[in-house]
Amino acid sequence: MLLWFVIVYWLISVAIGLFAATRVHNTKDFAVAGRHLPFYMVTATVFATWFGSETVLGIPATFLNEGLHGVVADPFGSSMCLILVGLFFAAPLYRMNLLTIGDFYKKRYGRGVEVLTTLAIVVSYLGWVGAQISALGLVFNVVSGGEISKLAGMWIGSLTILVYTLYGGMWAVAVTDFLQMIIIVIGMLWIGGEVSGMAGGVGVVVDHAMNNGKLSFLPPADPKEVIAFIAAAVTMMLGSIPQQDVFQRVQSAKSEKIAVWGSVLGGGLYFVFAFVPMFLAYSATLIDPDMVARLIKSDSQMILPELVLTKAPLVAQILFFGALLSAIKSCASATLLAPSVTFTENILRPALPHLTDRKLLFWMRVVTFIFTLLVTFYAMYSKASIFKMVENAYQITLVSAFVPLVCGLYWRRATNQGALLAIFLGISVWLAVHLAGGDDPYVPAQLAGLIASAVGMVLGSLVKQFVHHDIHVHDRLRRGHHAADSHGVAHEGIGAIHRH
Repeated sequence: MLLWFVIVYWLISVAIGLFAATRVHNTKDFAVAGRHLPFYMVTATVFATWFGSETVLGIPATFLNEGLHGVVADPFGSSMCLILVGLFFAAPLYRMNLLTIGDFYKKRYGRGVEVLTTLAIVVSYLGWVGAQISALGLVFNVVSGGEISKLAGMWIGSLTILVYTLYGGMWAVAVTDFLQMIIIVIGMLWIGGEVSGMAGGVGVVVDHAMNNGKLSFLPPADPKEVIAFIAAAVTMMLGSIPQQDVFQRVQSAKSEKIAVWGSVLGGGLYFVFAFVPMFLAYSATLIDPDMVARLIKSDSQMILPELVLTKAPLVAQILFFGALLSAIKSCASATLLAPSVTFTENILRPALPHLTDRKLLFWMRVVTFIFTLLVTFYAMYSKASIFKMVENAYQITLVSAFVPLVCGLYWRRATNQGALLAIFLGISVWLAVHLAGGDDPYVPAQLAGLIASAVGMVLGSLVKQFVHHDIHVHDRLRRGHHAADSHGVAHEGIGAIHRH
């Protein structure tokens, strides 16, 4: 019965996504929903995109093992990322009226920086999308009672999500995200009430967690522990900011104000609801301690699904797995679309300069198809946990793309050679620490890379021969203007071209 409900829900959501595809007529519709999304849809797509498999399966498993300080990266860092984007990045980026985050690097620093940051952003999505695909395989395996293997579940999930993402782009993602946010909220609250009753109430669960040290947020007063804590926090808090999926939600809004506050509210809602799966998983330690003890040694990600399947009534099971599938689908569709759009726009289009908008839309869909196949194979062979796959995904953008973005927006003296040196030093130091430091370096690789990137930007930008040119570019971008020939024929009608 549970499997049939899951199948029906899955088919309905795919149909809704395909219906939304009827609104896609050009690359602007496909990439940023024509910049027509109202406040409630921007908020929903921000929330639903981030409320993924790691939130329902990965974060609770990590919380049970390490306590609250073990999840500083997510939800603390990730929700702060969305709030920071809303407060400091949404408005200036929205005014630039660009199609991808890679376009910003091109306008501000030139072609070389555009290519390097775009490649880093695309590669970073392997881990995030791979985590969603892995979770889909797990869910289909669980709800089918083992009849559908994890491998088959991965392919079923990825290919069906591909169908509506391929045709509907950002419109399909936004519409399905709105539906899925409703299901996530209802499902999480319902199952929370059910599980709370089994465990003896919210107060009992919270007191038990507190008495066992699970609610201690700050790390021990040891320098190495503190540095590791900071590194984990900034990985997703800052490394997630220069990402195409975040940028798309900003650019899809109907107005600058909606872009700002949709991101802030979406981040706030994500932070609040991310604690529900943690509460559910910890409740399992009171409801069925033997099951928790068994699974925490083998696969702690299975604790929450196992609890729901064995202890909850059918209605609660349907709502839980509906919410879980909604979380995974919304996250997976967004993260399939984002790297495909940015690769096509910033790598492929310059190599094929005479593409019409129609042809560019075709290539965006081709790249989406190819990227889906790649991440499914990656998920099949990855041995990392869902939480680690997501956390590791942002290290490369943290050390390569974050500093050039911040300085490009807020430091007039930032230059293209500063950005190139920031990327080179950030990635070089990150790789060197990984290779030399083993699994537990004193300063984590991503933090060392971030510091090196900042040093590179400052040192590189002290070279004076290009300073005046780059200040001029910075001022024009901040006002929302950019060169007429930057998008060429393919982006006429996007509204991004202002001739000077």
